[in-house]
Amino acid sequence: MSYPIKIEKTTQSRINQVDLNRVAFGRTFTDHMFVADYVNGEWTNLEIKPVSDILIHPANLTLHYGQAIFEGMKAGKDKDGQPVLFRPEMNARRLNFSARRMCMAELPEELFLQALTTLVDLDADWIPENEDGALYIRPYMIAMDSFIGVAASETYRFLIFLMPVGPYYANPVNLWVERKFARAVKGGTGEAKAAGNYAGSLYPARLARQRGFDQLLWTDAIHHKWVEESGTMNVFFIIGDAAVTPSLDGSILHGITRDSVITLLKDKGYEVQERPVSVDELFKAYDKGILREAFGVGTAVVVIPFKSITDEDRVIELDPGSFQIAPMLKSELNAIKKGLIEDKFGWVHHVGVGVGS
Repeated sequence: MSYPIKIEKTTQSRINQVDLNRVAFGRTFTDHMFVADYVNGEWTNLEIKPVSDILIHPANLTLHYGQAIFEGMKAGKDKDGQPVLFRPEMNARRLNFSARRMCMAELPEELFLQALTTLVDLDADWIPENEDGALYIRPYMIAMDSFIGVAASETYRFLIFLMPVGPYYANPVNLWVERKFARAVKGGTGEAKAAGNYAGSLYPARLARQRGFDQLLWTDAIHHKWVEESGTMNVFFIIGDAAVTPSLDGSILHGITRDSVITLLKDKGYEVQERPVSVDELFKAYDKGILREAFGVGTAVVVIPFKSITDEDRVIELDPGSFQIAPMLKSELNAIKKGLIEDKFGWVHHVGVGVGS
């Protein structure tokens, strides 16, 4: 199904004011954005237009009761210079998973994909050409009803905007094991990509940075024993000959890069264990000399090695330069996206030239 998307192009692009090879993550925006409104049970006012502010009432429900969800994606260019997306249908499904959990309107997957490809095609010149550069994509949805009362909104706004970005982390990451604060709990909203999840993580993350660490290694909310995830990424550990990652138990985000990494590892013959993994197990494996690698995976970071994991007075110190699996995974994912190796899983979506014209 094709949707009637109105397109208003900017009269003066800002691209010549930007060095695309030197952009801070999340600070620079392209020329256009997509906007749609959910009114009377249907999505309407479908429009791509120049990036502009959003006008909302002081009683907007998002501001008071937190009905806000989002996705994180990237667009790059293949070896022939054509814009490509990586598994965008997974983001469309996860957005609707989050919408259901937050009692919000679901968006047709076909509309999500059409809006996304049209917008990326229109602003494709903003995609950096350097190795770690990409066009970061932020689809999100907010409540639009204006009244004070704890209830689900009946109207919503869905938007997509784009940002040229470089690497999220320039160097391997040092982690602090968080045993006091909790990111999420089973039965809560941890599986949804809801804005409030991230708001609640800011203070513990600030405390970790004040101690000299880059990010947190979250533990479960009840016992603070079991590893969950790390800030903006899912986590993997190479213990002996097995790749171990915490199982999805209701409080961990269903990462698309996580799923892709598991698929790649299994395809290459590695043993992958999705199971509970405790902080104590990591330290015991380290003491035995069988904790070979630890790394995070996610859209923003792709694959990033962990240099250290600190739990109060215990420290795991790793040598990312000796890692073999983490750099292989990053190289493989990037090569698939660029069309340098076979896309045997059908993950890459080529953005059609001229879609937005």
